[in-house]
Amino acid sequence: MDKTYKQPSLILSLIPIFFLVILLASNVYVFSDNASYGPNQMALIFAAALAGVISIKLNYSWEDILDGIVSSISSAMGAILILLMIGSLAGTWLISGVVPAMIYYGLEILNPTIFLFAACIVSAVVSLATGSSWSTSATIGIALMGIGQALGIHQGVIAGAVISGAYFGDKMSPLSDTTNLAPAMAGTDLFTHIRYMALTTGPSIIITLIIFLIWGFNIEGDTALGTVSEVQSAIASKFEINLFLFIVPAVVIFLIIKKIPALPALLIGTLLAAIFALIFQPQIVMSVTDAKTFDLVSAYEGIVKAMFTAVNIETGDKMVDTLLSSSGMEGMLPTVWLIVCAMIFGGIMERNGMLKRLAQSIIKLAHSTGSLVASTAGTCITFNLTASDQYIAIVVPGRMFRQEYEDRGLAPENLSRTLEDSGTVTSVLIPWNTCGAYQSSVLGVATTAYLPYCFFNIMSPFMTILFASANIKIRKVDQTEKRI
Repeated sequence: MDKTYKQPSLILSLIPIFFLVILLASNVYVFSDNASYGPNQMALIFAAALAGVISIKLNYSWEDILDGIVSSISSAMGAILILLMIGSLAGTWLISGVVPAMIYYGLEILNPTIFLFAACIVSAVVSLATGSSWSTSATIGIALMGIGQALGIHQGVIAGAVISGAYFGDKMSPLSDTTNLAPAMAGTDLFTHIRYMALTTGPSIIITLIIFLIWGFNIEGDTALGTVSEVQSAIASKFEINLFLFIVPAVVIFLIIKKIPALPALLIGTLLAAIFALIFQPQIVMSVTDAKTFDLVSAYEGIVKAMFTAVNIETGDKMVDTLLSSSGMEGMLPTVWLIVCAMIFGGIMERNGMLKRLAQSIIKLAHSTGSLVASTAGTCITFNLTASDQYIAIVVPGRMFRQEYEDRGLAPENLSRTLEDSGTVTSVLIPWNTCGAYQSSVLGVATTAYLPYCFFNIMSPFMTILFASANIKIRKVDQTEKRI
């Protein structure tokens, strides 16, 4: 006999959300920058428990709730595995000299005036070529963070430039999973989606680049450049720096461009860097183990420790020592913990129909094209806040709004563009979202620290709403026309 579930009301659906927001705000007040290292995880668990109690009141069994949790966590397992692998990659890239070499040579090429502008462009190009903002941050992003800090630029601003460029490239690349997912949900084809999305994405990235260029002219370059030679000397005193080290990131980027799955590509990058560490940096490998001689045992111990635990290279310069550090897989565990807790909360909220109820209430307010697009954008952002996953923020609103766009005679690319302009790019701005947690962990910057400087990500939802409200390039279709 099929079980009959009660439908949650709007007020009931909002209760776990309000409870979570109150707990998260309290954590920021009480724990400050340490909120993501345990307190936020517990807030998500407490909110999930409340949602679970409400689920039981709606006639859901514990098995129903558990199914929602397991399904939600399963959807995030790919992200969790990639995150752990990047922790090990960061460790071997450090002891092999790959990251130090990027910083060393980057200091010779870039200067404070153009750095933010260049960092955004470089991140955009790499992400466009690879289709992955995550891979961009884990490779060139880490290096740019080190170079920027060596130039005396605030790490939140650097991360904002990297993330802005990386997410532009990600959403415009035909290799990106979200760029393929959005048109599939809306009912259009990939390249129509990309061409139509360029109309709103272009102005957003141009304005972002102008902001970073102007910002660069206001950076005190003399002071920063005065430390460049000191930083390079400190790096050269510990590492063997040469151009051969760039083979490692080049191989990883090549593999990603060739559509090799992220996990094996990152594993190859990790192991290749380990080999380079043994060839070029045996003294660093020894220092990780405190071994007196370099032999097979000390080599193995040093490589493995760099993969799973914290490594700090001491040069005598505190700023450089901060740059030359890695936390390995172990350092990714708080982020993994955060993602799991977020998916528990999101899984329960999706299973009991509360997320769907929240989104449906928004549709009722959409009377014009501008308000419909604004409602879609708001729903995507809401799912990023509540379900903590950008894929859910694209899939669920896409399914919900597709018929409404069709009924109003709007071409499906209007919907697919809105899904990306609001679902994809805002996920990274939320600390407990998988994307926000990932970028914060990989770049070593709190989400709240880089959020104000992610100009592209902040601007994108407003740009798509502006175009719709002003009826700029809003494509219509014949309502008698049949679409897939």
